[in-house]
Amino acid sequence: MDKIIIEGGRPLQGEVTVGGAKNAVLPVLAATLLTSGLNEIRGVPRVRDVNTMIALLTALGARVESFEEDRLVIDTTGVRQHEAPYDLVSTMRASCLVLGPLLARLRRARVSLPGGCAIGARPIDLHLKGFRALGAQIVLDEGYVNGKAYRLQGAHVYFDSITVTGTANLMMAAALADGETVLENTAREPEVVFLADVLNQAGAKISGQGTDVITIQGVPVLKPLDGRIIPDRIEAGTYIIAGAITGGEVEVKNCVPEHLEALIHKLQEAGVVLQVSANAIQVKPAGRLNAVNIRTHPHPGFPTDLQAQFMALMTLAGGQSVILENVFENRFMHAAELCRMGAAITLEGHTAIVRGVSELGGAPLMATDLRASASLVLAALAARGESVISRVYHIDRGYEKMEQKLSRLGASIRRVR
Repeated sequence: MDKIIIEGGRPLQGEVTVGGAKNAVLPVLAATLLTSGLNEIRGVPRVRDVNTMIALLTALGARVESFEEDRLVIDTTGVRQHEAPYDLVSTMRASCLVLGPLLARLRRARVSLPGGCAIGARPIDLHLKGFRALGAQIVLDEGYVNGKAYRLQGAHVYFDSITVTGTANLMMAAALADGETVLENTAREPEVVFLADVLNQAGAKISGQGTDVITIQGVPVLKPLDGRIIPDRIEAGTYIIAGAITGGEVEVKNCVPEHLEALIHKLQEAGVVLQVSANAIQVKPAGRLNAVNIRTHPHPGFPTDLQAQFMALMTLAGGQSVILENVFENRFMHAAELCRMGAAITLEGHTAIVRGVSELGGAPLMATDLRASASLVLAALAARGESVISRVYHIDRGYEKMEQKLSRLGASIRRVR
């Protein structure tokens, strides 16, 4: 397996451009199953999860016509297979997003229970409850979800807790259902809003996206999808924190500041100097930062996908910060690795207490999940000496050419096999 070696202590300088959002492109790729024809998606990041989703669509009968640079053309005319293979679904949670489209288009679906990062249970029971409300027969059998529906019918669905993938899955299924579907307590993430907008451009009738109530008027058919993926707010936030933790001057381009308001607020509260423009955020050098507290929440709250990176930043801030993880129950696995570098972190259930230290030291580190990997990279960039990070395949799931982008900012970073 590859490793990343970083010699820390260099302030980052320069510009970095953010790619398309992984968490936006995966639902859109799944949504192509609702259509029959040539779908053109631009701004597609070359990350492992995208490759997995493309392989899954191909297994279901879709065909990649071309994938040049960030432009993907995929033909869904030949989609006939309703079973999603275990070896693909088990590696990525977002694979469960094909359930809704398959039920809506083929009236049948057999999809393995999903895998992905080991950051918590993340059950899909809310998805299944919603499909049953739409009239589908759902049976769990030997690790698979088996669904049948003669014809999905509009219904009123209330999510007991906010679920991003559940909102997307039910929204896609309801797009081709008979009648009106009302989804309550829905996710408000930008990626959910984007999915609704792309579906509407293809002929769907969805309203209320971006609020906690989404209404879908079912239509008989959708045109092939055509759109450009929104910038990745988590990648943008990661590079903003990279500039801050190294005391550098970094301009993060092709981002949407409105999608990062919670992070911007907390960084400014900590003393980070930011210059925000229409589609870029620049980090300016500052003195030692102040410790601040954060609580992760669904959007528009502080994103759980930036909690690990922010914790890395707080290890070097003056004072004590309290980080409360409200979204996933097992998302502090990076804390032990940061402590190997000299960080002072105490865990108490869903709470991490971080006492700032004067410096971190390089160490051998092991990545445990996608965002934890990013936090270790950030800490290593700021640390004194060399760090060797193993199991970096996690990084490749969501960051495109991370070491090359950091290297262009002046980081001493290289990948070895």
